[in-house]
Amino acid sequence: MTEHTTDIEIPDRYRYAVIPHIMVDDAAAAIDFYQRAFGAREDFRIDAPGGGILHAEITIGRSTLMLGDAGVGEAEAASFAAPTSLGGGTSVTLHVFVPDVDSLAERAEAAGAEIMQPPEDMFHGDRTVILRDMAGHIWVFLTHVEDVSQEDLLRRLSAAG
Repeated sequence: MTEHTTDIEIPDRYRYAVIPHIMVDDAAAAIDFYQRAFGAREDFRIDAPGGGILHAEITIGRSTLMLGDAGVGEAEAASFAAPTSLGGGTSVTLHVFVPDVDSLAERAEAAGAEIMQPPEDMFHGDRTVILRDMAGHIWVFLTHVEDVSQEDLLRRLSAAG
């Protein structure tokens, strides 16, 4: 495969990442929730002609997240779905590194997030919290605590059972 894209063609915010694009039932409410719960910054939005949000982008820490309303005609035509329409399940978990996972967990819970696993130091060297947002998406927020060699990682995983 030949690479045709140069660095100059890719905006910095997208250069080294796969950008998640989630669908929700009420994107405006989700953006408000992400601002309150995760300290997100709204970068821009495109309103759908018939109402709702066709596309929006927010930044959480250094991570970009795209989102939109699943009920907008264009999204429905492409068969995008929100977790609520899937019976509450999701096939994607969103991971974001943050400076202080404990304070983020407190803030998120106060904003209405469901804490599924409270902040805990994990075998992989990160302090981790797992939560479900108001739209049903699962988030894993991590604060790096220590570098762990692959050998130690496997040993710790084995010891954890």
